[in-house]
Amino acid sequence: MTGFGPPRYLTALILKAFTGWLATAVAYHAVLRPHHLCWGATQAEAEASMPGDSLVPAPFVVSTRAVSIHAAPGSIWPWLVQMGDGRGGLYSYDFLDRTFGILSGPSVNRILPGFQQLRAGDVIPLGRGPDWPVAALDHEHHMVLEPVPARVSWCFALDPDTNGTRLVSRVRIRIYPRTVLWVLAPLIDLAWFIMERRMLLGIRQRAERLETTKAREQR
Repeated sequence: MTGFGPPRYLTALILKAFTGWLATAVAYHAVLRPHHLCWGATQAEAEASMPGDSLVPAPFVVSTRAVSIHAAPGSIWPWLVQMGDGRGGLYSYDFLDRTFGILSGPSVNRILPGFQQLRAGDVIPLGRGPDWPVAALDHEHHMVLEPVPARVSWCFALDPDTNGTRLVSRVRIRIYPRTVLWVLAPLIDLAWFIMERRMLLGIRQRAERLETTKAREQR
């Protein structure tokens, strides 16, 4: 008599795939995840409190990523406040953002004067997915977004130093069961890391170009 469950070979295949994925997750958490979550950031930056941290208490995941930019905050800030669909874009991999409907056009390489008046309470629009409400904003210091109220916060902070400015990005997440985030981390974190890293580098490239232009105009 044939049983009602899946064939034994299929059960074994599923079990093998699940076991393999768990092994991948364990290796990812042990080796790559610490680097991905703190890419570019110093230990002091990773451990420091940042604006917006209180929006998501007891997060399941926290990332702190950073880049050094040879430019003053005034050359970085305009790119942050004009982000969004139909605005400046996201400065990441445009072909992916456009493929998934997050953006309807490419990220720009110029300052858009019409989108420089961002304030707390405004919204950074996206195509698909939730827009990003602006929870807090301090001109040329920090911008805090709250993509999912009390569940996801994202802070961009500008910290001047002797070589220019540190652009520090802090994301705090408390969505889905913690176990689900742990198991899916190799998939979710990798995509998140690749896109955000490219965004930070894209902002750096544009800000340093703007700083160079300003210096030439002042000569």
